[in-house]
Amino acid sequence: MPVALNDDTVRSAPKVLLHDHLDGGLRVGTVIELADAAGYRDLPTTDPAELGRWFLGAAHSGSLERYLETFGHTVAVLQTPDALSRAAAEAAEDLAADGVVYAEVRFAPELHVENGMDLDGAVHAVLEGFAVGTARAAAAGRTIRVGCLLTAMRHAARSREIAELSVRHRDSGVVGFDIAGAEKGFPPTRHLDAFEYVRQQNAHVTIHAGEAFGLPSIWEAVQWCGADRLGHGVRIVDDIESGGRGDDPAQPPRLGRLAAWVRDNRIPLEMCPTSNVHTGAATSLADHPIGLLARLRFRVTVNTDNRLMSDCTMTSEMTGLADTFGYGWDDLQWFTVNAMKSAFIGFDERLALIENVIKPGYAALRAD
Repeated sequence: MPVALNDDTVRSAPKVLLHDHLDGGLRVGTVIELADAAGYRDLPTTDPAELGRWFLGAAHSGSLERYLETFGHTVAVLQTPDALSRAAAEAAEDLAADGVVYAEVRFAPELHVENGMDLDGAVHAVLEGFAVGTARAAAAGRTIRVGCLLTAMRHAARSREIAELSVRHRDSGVVGFDIAGAEKGFPPTRHLDAFEYVRQQNAHVTIHAGEAFGLPSIWEAVQWCGADRLGHGVRIVDDIESGGRGDDPAQPPRLGRLAAWVRDNRIPLEMCPTSNVHTGAATSLADHPIGLLARLRFRVTVNTDNRLMSDCTMTSEMTGLADTFGYGWDDLQWFTVNAMKSAFIGFDERLALIENVIKPGYAALRAD
């Protein structure tokens, strides 16, 4: 019989993570220690258990804007190279311990310069931390590769600068460019010059779109800004008419032109189920669009978004989906291969991980 699907076995399965925020994935104890070292006194509590519950409670508000407020604390304690390096190293270790074999972790350099650190210094610190964490994971018998995505804040005016920064460091571990922050009132085209620059440099773009705002955000991201991937993209379901129309209840869902374009062009959706429920992008895991989008064979990937705020891991995301939608090992492999195909590294590297790590890993779990 195949290996039973549970927390322990899913944790052992090779997983790929494309959407994870560095400042949203700190260990609770690290937040407290860094706050003490920095003289930051605004944490709601310094008790680890209570602080963990506070982050989850504040994040689980049904509002993206309220969710984003929690980052004021984590960003505040990440204002030195040592703090950033520590956070990055621990992220790599934690993801490797969760069975992640490839990850792209993003952060916004412009948010970490309050104490005099410059943008390049912030990037160097994070890349150094990833290297340290990767080495520690290897010493513990876990192999992981971590790429860095540089994020510009969509409400600010430094996107071109961050785009240039991402290209400048692409040979050192930065794999792409992103924008994030509140969608409403800050459309992707506000940063069109940054996206055009990245594309002209043959570099990669992922854009937070279709999380708290609807189809116009997704349309601009793919048709104007040339997004290679969509961060979240849950609102693409607004362009899908449910089945059972008219006299034929068996009639399948009908895709609108934008949804068809996204699916036909295999534009990956960086879906973060738990986070989407917390921010109100989905009412529950059972009602999350990932179920429909997976059935319709969109390029769906599974991600954590913010492991601290949503108290989640790749293991908990996948087991939650398996419990909710009845997924088995074949489905979890499909999500994982989707993500690896969509990674911002070379084709040969992606193929090697799929053929030599991911497929053998899942084959062992399905073995008699």
